[in-house]
Amino acid sequence: MRSREPSNLDPENWIEYRASAHRLLDACIDRLEQHDSLPWRPMTNAAKTAIQLDRKLNSYDELAEHFVEHVLPFATGNTHPRFFGWVHGTGLASGLMAELVAATMNSNSGGRDHGAIYVEREVIRWCLDRFGFPMQGSGILVNGTSQATLNALACARTRALGNASRIIGLRASPQLVAYAALGTHNAIAKALEVLGIGSANLRLIANNNGHIDTDALGEAIRRDRSEGKIPFCVVATAGSVDGGSYDDFHTVANVCSSEGVWLHVDGAFGAWLVLADMPWRILVDGLERADSLAFDFHKWMFVQYSVGAVLIRDEAIHRATFAARPDYLAPQDAGLGGGDPWYCDYGVDLSRGFLALRVWTALKHSGEAGIGRAITRCCALAQQMAHMIENSPILQLAAAVHSNVVCFGVKDRDDSGEVNARIGIALQDSGEAVFSTTKIDGRTVLRAAIVNHRTTAQDVVFAISAVERLARAV
Repeated sequence: MRSREPSNLDPENWIEYRASAHRLLDACIDRLEQHDSLPWRPMTNAAKTAIQLDRKLNSYDELAEHFVEHVLPFATGNTHPRFFGWVHGTGLASGLMAELVAATMNSNSGGRDHGAIYVEREVIRWCLDRFGFPMQGSGILVNGTSQATLNALACARTRALGNASRIIGLRASPQLVAYAALGTHNAIAKALEVLGIGSANLRLIANNNGHIDTDALGEAIRRDRSEGKIPFCVVATAGSVDGGSYDDFHTVANVCSSEGVWLHVDGAFGAWLVLADMPWRILVDGLERADSLAFDFHKWMFVQYSVGAVLIRDEAIHRATFAARPDYLAPQDAGLGGGDPWYCDYGVDLSRGFLALRVWTALKHSGEAGIGRAITRCCALAQQMAHMIENSPILQLAAAVHSNVVCFGVKDRDDSGEVNARIGIALQDSGEAVFSTTKIDGRTVLRAAIVNHRTTAQDVVFAISAVERLARAV
């Protein structure tokens, strides 16, 4: 056995470490198993004090105990079956195993020739196939749809201005303009700001029955072009932020094709209806015509946080937008430095974790059919919730239910929706259920986003009954 140097940060006693790690693993599995009794709870003052970094923990036993007492209990609560607030994924038991393996391997997936790269290639290949993109297209895993959006819009900029724009920037070019529907995710505006295009050059187009108004879109594109600007990207949405609505992708694609504009789709959670049963799957028909698609696995694919992806139809544009290989990263024909293409040539990160293992594990264990059934079930539960609200003497829907998002509130109350906001907070504090809030037609309403594979019909009944009880009390 090799002698241990004083600077070595590994355990001095691997037997003791193994015992401590096993106890912690049991505590983690207990939490997963007991998900239905562990809603969100606010962090205690004792826990806030305990996590301060002014005291060192001298043993792995102490470290494990600290995790169990002061960290593990204070999660967001999104593993609970009545967590409907925001679009938070729920995680999988198989994901815990994937995280253990990925942490042990500690792979850098920026490039080189090793197992993590091949796993990611398989995940990207599966995504290209399922979303109907050409197999010669490309993609990369990222931390989430916001980063994926930035990647996609950078590619759209390259197509509009050419590769030289990477070097000379935007100052010598006509103004680029992007288009999206009112209510689009703020990740679009942020990406434009980071790219130097500016959020003031995002044209927000009116909605028409939940879809972007394509007549108004075409007029806006032609007007900007006549003023010497460059319309470079249209953003369509699969599952809008507030009401979960879907654009008509064929119609938007027709406009983009005729006008020569890049079509990007924000499919953060809604794109995964591609795995669902009818009638919900029809909502993403035409998605395959996009030039780029951004989506998350940690939402409606139930994978542990955080991992998303971007797909790009034209691999050459994708590589041209990001490839940069200094001498110390020069390609090798063989050895560890081989394995081209490297993922650092398709995004901004050279240091990248083994994100793909979370996705690969979910698909390898649950299968796409099993995940598809869970997505379909979420939509069916949203319909059940909508029916309960429609039949309630005290509640009413605030918007149409397209797939898994239900917006509703108390009937005939104050126009501001203050009562709805108070009910939402009261339910969060009690641990009975978590709803988020949003605004529909200027009024605050409760919003349920059902993306939880653990949610049951009984959970829906319990949660809506709790809302009715509080509404009557108010």
